[in-house]
Amino acid sequence: MGRNILKYGVIAGLVVGVALFCISLTYDGLPPPDYGMALGYLTMLVALSAVFVGIKRHRDVDRGGVIRFWPAFGMGLGISLIAGVFYVAAWELAMAVIDVDFAQVFATQMIEQQKAKGIDAAALARLTAEMAEFQTMYANPLYRVPMTFAEIFPVGILVSLVSAAVLRNPRVLPARG
Repeated sequence: MGRNILKYGVIAGLVVGVALFCISLTYDGLPPPDYGMALGYLTMLVALSAVFVGIKRHRDVDRGGVIRFWPAFGMGLGISLIAGVFYVAAWELAMAVIDVDFAQVFATQMIEQQKAKGIDAAALARLTAEMAEFQTMYANPLYRVPMTFAEIFPVGILVSLVSAAVLRNPRVLPARG
């Protein structure tokens, strides 16, 4: 099972990592404002489809067509963990290559968006202080790395839960003989 976790984790990690790196380079570290989040999560779901494929292959080839929920879920989490590490590495590499202060640009965008909405002066002052604190914290890798990992791993947990629940039934997509 460990070999399958590594194999499918690397596949998922390469898909999400290459996509993140290319999108980051294309948009200078900032996602397209209107659809960037949707594009990012869609990429994660496509990459994490390797969780389903990996569990199914393990069930059909290594386990004789049967797998229980918890081993399947654990395998999915392992694949998601490896994909998450690749995701974080791709983000760190992209930020080093692009050489843009993501936190500063993000903070500026947030403040400008709220100004455009007509935020009052007190709320603007609070937001500006929060964004300054965010910039300081984001400069620390001990804050930035787990924060980046937390973008993808909940998606991996969800995909692992669904995959384990579906594939524990041997009648769902049975192995071809």
